[in-house]
Amino acid sequence: MRILLISRCPPYPLFLGDRLILYHLARELSRRGHTLDLLAFDDRPDIPDERSAYEDFFQHTAVYPAPRRTLIDSLRRLLLPGARFPRQASSSASPVMWAAVQARIQQHPYDVVHLFGGVQVYEYWHALDGLPAIITPYESYSLYLRRLIDNGQARHTAPLQRFIARAYERFMFAPYARTVVVSQPDADELQVINPALNISVIPNGVEIERWQPGEGVREPAALLFTGNFEYPPNVDAARVLALEILPGVREAIPGVKLWLVGNAPPPELQALASDDITVTGRVPDLRPYLERATVFVCPLRFGAGIKNKVLEALALGCPVVATPLSVDGIAADDGRDVLVADLDAMPDAVIRLLRDPDLQRALASNGRALIEREYTWSRVAALYEALYETVRV
Repeated sequence: MRILLISRCPPYPLFLGDRLILYHLARELSRRGHTLDLLAFDDRPDIPDERSAYEDFFQHTAVYPAPRRTLIDSLRRLLLPGARFPRQASSSASPVMWAAVQARIQQHPYDVVHLFGGVQVYEYWHALDGLPAIITPYESYSLYLRRLIDNGQARHTAPLQRFIARAYERFMFAPYARTVVVSQPDADELQVINPALNISVIPNGVEIERWQPGEGVREPAALLFTGNFEYPPNVDAARVLALEILPGVREAIPGVKLWLVGNAPPPELQALASDDITVTGRVPDLRPYLERATVFVCPLRFGAGIKNKVLEALALGCPVVATPLSVDGIAADDGRDVLVADLDAMPDAVIRLLRDPDLQRALASNGRALIEREYTWSRVAALYEALYETVRV
């Protein structure tokens, strides 16, 4: 097949989680003999575009500046149904992207168009000239905001933001042959907002060849949490882990350590660093930490989508203790693949696991087997291939 990908972001760097699916899906599809072209927005001009990391996956690659979106423009589209799906370049947020989409379509016989993102890309529907098209918004922003509000973490403007998000999610995916999200809760949220949507759930995966369990010895009592700390749910989870969970674990197991590993820790996390708590910032490779940690602890209280950090921990055979939300979209059984615990019960779950080497080994083995069975990028690509065949008919 010849496939045109239109994305809210480039496929790299991978420490930004929204790049993972685009990068790995494109790599897998190109390996399977499909011809891919990419048109993407540069949503992070502060980060160098390392095009050499992904350009071999595509026959054609072009990256354009992300347009500035104003509140007035967003409200205009919300209140004026005729403005929601522009019919010409001059009415779109990015006339340059519109022109690029039409030029590619006029020059090449694409079998399917695949859009990645939500509000950033949905509006190019009429530029596609009727080609079969699917859209992957990753998750429901309405669900994210609802959980933010429910956990008391939202600003006073969040209810209005959620009202606008629900209104957009009601209309912006409607023309597409299929809307794909990465977890069932996201699908359920969108289905409630617009029951007419044709929704599929295809999870993220893990680069199984690279994320192999090591042969080294794990620390006797080291807790680990990883994440991009530009994402507020990760900052909240790290603080909860350091300030509420770790003290209870330390009372039972003196000398326990905590590693907070990931990009852009804000000052409030850096201030937590001590003899017992290490805050690393971005590291070139997460695997050494996942190979040495005794337990991966994921106390997320809000968020949406699937948690790549949990998939990676399972792939590396690092035993996981997680809140129910942290395993959204992951078919992990409590007690067999992971330990699932509410925040109040999480210190006891961590203590139990630290004291039980047999349970650590069982979770490590079962978690790895789950990833090999359900969450490889090869399987993700096969699911998308089947979906492409369905919508192009």
